[in-house]
Amino acid sequence: MFLKYFLGLGAGFMLAATFLRMLPESMRLTEEAPLLFLGGYFLVHFFEHTVAPHFHFGEERHDEVMMNPAVGISALAGLTIHTFFDGVSIASGFLVSVPLGLLIFCAVILHKIPEGVTVASIALASGHGKRGALGASFILAAATLAGVLGMHRFEGAVSYALPFSTGVTLYVAATDLLPEVNEQRGMRMTLVVFLGVALFWATERALDLALS
Repeated sequence: MFLKYFLGLGAGFMLAATFLRMLPESMRLTEEAPLLFLGGYFLVHFFEHTVAPHFHFGEERHDEVMMNPAVGISALAGLTIHTFFDGVSIASGFLVSVPLGLLIFCAVILHKIPEGVTVASIALASGHGKRGALGASFILAAATLAGVLGMHRFEGAVSYALPFSTGVTLYVAATDLLPEVNEQRGMRMTLVVFLGVALFWATERALDLALS
């Protein structure tokens, strides 16, 4: 249940960040932003439904499927794609403005806890053991860092990188996180998602005051 709350909080925050800040900023940067949104969204869709068809956020519940070590590796590969673009979106945000970069950073941090549980449980369920679970977590961290460093190496591509990574963020929030949250019925979980949106608003106001 604790993990589900983090999923709900992260989904609300990420959706607010995507629609209220990342989308408008992307539209300002390039007229091709809508096409790039779609490209980012479907890139993650492709990898998660071909390379990692059994992937989902949260603790792994399909032990009979995950017993094959190759399935665990493919799930890690699929998850690595979106963590790379987590780094790209953070760096792109900072290149546009410090407040935007900090907001995207907060959005990424909120879903890193369930993401860590996800990759660790996949590694364990697919027979890779505790060392494999730790190694998988380091791979995801390295992928995020690679996204940040790569974006700083190609700063001139920010007008394309931000909208593309916005599409990735939208997929993670709306297609990965929300379906997991919706499995938990009741008003409490709905309020947690709304709390994520309120947390975004409060964070944005606090950053405006701190940086003004």
